[in-house]
Amino acid sequence: MDEIWESIYEQENAKEILKGIHNSRRVPHAFLFYGPDGVGKFLTALQFAKLMYSNIDIPGQKNIVKKISHLQEPYLKLVLPLPRGRGESSDDSSTEKLTKEQLESLKEEIDKKVENPYYRITIDNANTIKINSIRDIKKFLDIGYAEIPYRFVFVVDADLMNDQAQNALLKSLEEPPEGIIFFVITSNKEKLLPTIQSRCWAINFEPLSNKSVSQILVNDFRINDDLAEKAAYFSNGSVTQAVYLANKEFKSLLEGTISFLRYSIGKRYQSAYKELSNIMENQSEEEYKLAINLMKNWLNDVLRVRFSYNDFYFKEYQDTFTKFNDRYSESDIQRIITSLELLESYYARNLNLNVLILNVIFELATLSSRNRN
Repeated sequence: MDEIWESIYEQENAKEILKGIHNSRRVPHAFLFYGPDGVGKFLTALQFAKLMYSNIDIPGQKNIVKKISHLQEPYLKLVLPLPRGRGESSDDSSTEKLTKEQLESLKEEIDKKVENPYYRITIDNANTIKINSIRDIKKFLDIGYAEIPYRFVFVVDADLMNDQAQNALLKSLEEPPEGIIFFVITSNKEKLLPTIQSRCWAINFEPLSNKSVSQILVNDFRINDDLAEKAAYFSNGSVTQAVYLANKEFKSLLEGTISFLRYSIGKRYQSAYKELSNIMENQSEEEYKLAINLMKNWLNDVLRVRFSYNDFYFKEYQDTFTKFNDRYSESDIQRIITSLELLESYYARNLNLNVLILNVIFELATLSSRNRN
């Protein structure tokens, strides 16, 4: 049984809870795994599903565990965001109207997830979990398999369900057939209906240490040690974030962030706008939040120097932080960090991106007011 948990980095609290539940033999019919992306929620759900078969003496047990590892029905139903097919209606299955290319892309992404549970599935135009996908769950539940003790439903990125899809899922959660266990997996549980949350056993997952993120990047993503360590340091404990950083032009990304900060603080608004626009080449939410996060890290380093701490994100810029503090010793850094956190949340409200960028620039420009309190 121990080897079941050994592949899961950290998350000791979650593992202890699940061990206790398994040992009690009173397993709830639905779990809510919540916490940042890329910290092992999916892998933990997968390992727990395999654990449920660990002490069952049935024909083909090892083969069943293998099929669970490969995310195969009828043992495991995977529900995830999908694109909408041309002419798709509510009566179609979730994949029925997808093109051959879309289906091939979906298969390739799932194969990558099977190979590496920390891999984040990415499919073009897959921005929501469709009502059709939730209705597919009901069809999955309605098929009786008396010879199968347990079957599992994984709802990945569950916060991408709209209210209609969530209400449809709620019906399946209310009275599932015997032996069905749901894993509702999300990085934003606040977007789930309270009624869904109340029907699940909620388990929180914490950010990983930089060391664990770096090890995962090296072992599971074949990223070299130096780049893995650097990306992990800026990842906020998320493998997803670290992989994204590692796949970017990381050095130029950091340099661009420094240039943007300098332009903004120096009130060179046009240059600052151009620099941030270059960083956000795809103008995606992920890129916007990444840029904001790098700025917050830089400002936190300013505070670390100001209060004589020795651990930095931007280690090579310590002299810059010292000069900044000498020149702008009265600047209210914490207020700016709080403002950036607020602006980070605004993207999800569909506010105009140009307005958000300008707001970031203007907030940073206030740092050069020497006597600000």
